[in-house]
Amino acid sequence: MKQIDVVTMGETMVLFTGNESLPIPYVHQFKKQIGGAESNVAIGLARLGYKSGWMSKLGDDPFGTYIHHFIRGEGVDTTQVQLIDYAPTGIFFKESLSPEDVRVHYYRYQSAASTLTKEDVKEEYIKQARVLHLTGITPALSSTCKEAVFQAISYAQKHSVPIIFDPNIRYKLWNNLDDAKKTLLEMATHSDIILAGEDEGEFLTGEKDVHSMAKALKTADSQHIIVKQGKSGAYILSNEEMFVEGFPVDQVVDPVGAGDGFAVGVISAYLDGQTIPYGVKRGNAIGSLVVKVNGDIEGLPTKRSLEQYLSNQSNPGQDVKR
Repeated sequence: MKQIDVVTMGETMVLFTGNESLPIPYVHQFKKQIGGAESNVAIGLARLGYKSGWMSKLGDDPFGTYIHHFIRGEGVDTTQVQLIDYAPTGIFFKESLSPEDVRVHYYRYQSAASTLTKEDVKEEYIKQARVLHLTGITPALSSTCKEAVFQAISYAQKHSVPIIFDPNIRYKLWNNLDDAKKTLLEMATHSDIILAGEDEGEFLTGEKDVHSMAKALKTADSQHIIVKQGKSGAYILSNEEMFVEGFPVDQVVDPVGAGDGFAVGVISAYLDGQTIPYGVKRGNAIGSLVVKVNGDIEGLPTKRSLEQYLSNQSNPGQDVKR
């Protein structure tokens, strides 16, 4: 019997956000939070009542201690997180000049998480998961992180653990964009569900319309390809084509983290045995909640608050077949 619903792996850093909407040189006070795509998803799933686990490395320093305690306090299993004394915890700064102009500055070179190796990935841990969630961020951190990702994929395939993949491309992290494309496409071929942004789909396939890029990404009949189209919704290509409308948002406060919220919705619905379109609807809902507040995880809902939000929408996430 599977003992954990979702396992994910990747880097989490301490996030500093300016208290004023000014360029960083003119900001004097910052709010301390955490940020990391994979741990965001793990936290989001834990808040909905699922058992999630996060694999990573942190520096044995005050920032690493803060992250470790915070994520564990959210109910995420952190038994596969190592605190090491030979590399620091990464940090980054968010510069929010306006909701439409958010800039992120990373200080993660040679961070603790970048030292992750394939030996750190434990087969028994992957084996007991119902789903393995991966992003394209982790293989960009270092060659050893890339090896660790493909080791996790190998274990997942060996034990028939479905893989849900979000390319989540960070162009600045890759030394070579051709290598980025090759690596992410290889990850995609091993994945059961792919969650790509429209710009990511174009980068990976060279196609400009969502149907063509989804068709190019779909290398097996059993795969489900989801192309996120921002506030308008998302396109699905599986055994049929479908578009699922987004949820209206009166004011976007902070767009960062919306994609992770979307992943939480899709993964949680998959774990519940729901359809892919329903998962996209749930993902759109959570994404719309995340962007209404500052921070990557602050807007992630509990199960009860999500149910209330969905029930209060008059006609949300309508499915449109093509």
